[in-house]
Amino acid sequence: MPAGGCLLIWGVRGLYDFLLGATYSSPVFEFDPTRPKWQQIAEVVRQRIASGEYPVRGLISEVKLEQEFGVARETVRKATAALRAEGLITTTRGMGSFVADR
Repeated sequence: MPAGGCLLIWGVRGLYDFLLGATYSSPVFEFDPTRPKWQQIAEVVRQRIASGEYPVRGLISEVKLEQEFGVARETVRKATAALRAEGLITTTRGMGSFVADR
């Protein structure tokens, strides 16, 4: 296999992480296989908002949720869309999602 073959398999990000020695840990969250992942993520975020772990006007990072739960961005976006529909979060284009005022 030519040297460039690794780049095609790993992609630029994977190669960059490898060269920097980045390591990945598997997500700790155990999903219930009978329910959609986005619903379970929304439930966790809902609980964090209710407990105050996510403060009012605090940023809810889609990237961090994606990494924490080991899911695709679209899955996180479905969860945030449900929370937005419930009025628990607001989203400002170009800024992100924030916990709504209660």
